[in-house]
Amino acid sequence: MPIEKIEFDSDGYRLVGDLHLPVPGTEPRGAVVLTGPFSGVKDQVVGYYAARFAERGYVALAFDHRNWGDSEGTPRQQEDATAKVADLRSAVGFLAGRPEVDAERIAVAGVCLGGIYAAQLAAFDPRVKAVALIAAAYNNPTLIRERFGADNFAALMGQFAQIAQQQADTGEVAYWPAVNPEGMPAGNPGPEPFAYYGTERGARPGWENRCTALSVLQELTLDVDAYLPLVTAPLLIVHGRGDQAVPVADAEAAFAKVAGPKELLVLDVSNHIDLYDDDTYVLPAVDRAVSFFDASL
Repeated sequence: MPIEKIEFDSDGYRLVGDLHLPVPGTEPRGAVVLTGPFSGVKDQVVGYYAARFAERGYVALAFDHRNWGDSEGTPRQQEDATAKVADLRSAVGFLAGRPEVDAERIAVAGVCLGGIYAAQLAAFDPRVKAVALIAAAYNNPTLIRERFGADNFAALMGQFAQIAQQQADTGEVAYWPAVNPEGMPAGNPGPEPFAYYGTERGARPGWENRCTALSVLQELTLDVDAYLPLVTAPLLIVHGRGDQAVPVADAEAAFAKVAGPKELLVLDVSNHIDLYDDDTYVLPAVDRAVSFFDASL
């Protein structure tokens, strides 16, 4: 499928993306904007999914959020939850203005941490007519604290406070690895994230193995539960039965919180990252999303 290199503005930042186009037709098409995992860039998970959506007839946008990849913004490799949702809102506006796109048929798909941003956008932007959350994260601070343990969580919050104070005193931004197979410090600690990002499987020229330390604070304090009950657009959740990073019970609990039209697909995936790029699982996820979008948009 053809790919057009595009740029659009978000809050004064120049964002760079790849617009994956289906075979040209005479009528405007449905479109989907992708947002992906923590530290990810457009050439990784979101680009992989965008190509497959385009093969099935959808205009699909994979782009770098501000601070990441080819897009503008500082500090570099800074996770900014509010900004990411604003970037998604700008991406929807960009798609709505394209001649290939039917502005009444725009969906958003979020993979991993991007699922939280997709849900937040859909909760408040009626231009989003359907949502797919694929191998999504379902963070909320209470759940994160329980899984870390209260004492460990408090110690980590104290560490972030020290980092913030040091940055305020010196003006120097602290960085951690984005992935670290040995564990903390890292944005995504442990061997499984490293198996994707730290190897040829996921490494791309636009990706760097670093993130601001305070990005991890953003990651751990997101609260998807504040937004899921407000989503009225049709919502699809696709998750792996054997996902250890985000247990399937989290996806099922999230599904229960959605009040609008919804569907749940649980695939026999034994880990988290195979829904990033393994077509054994990606293709069923995309096929279900396409049928869901076709019926909903």
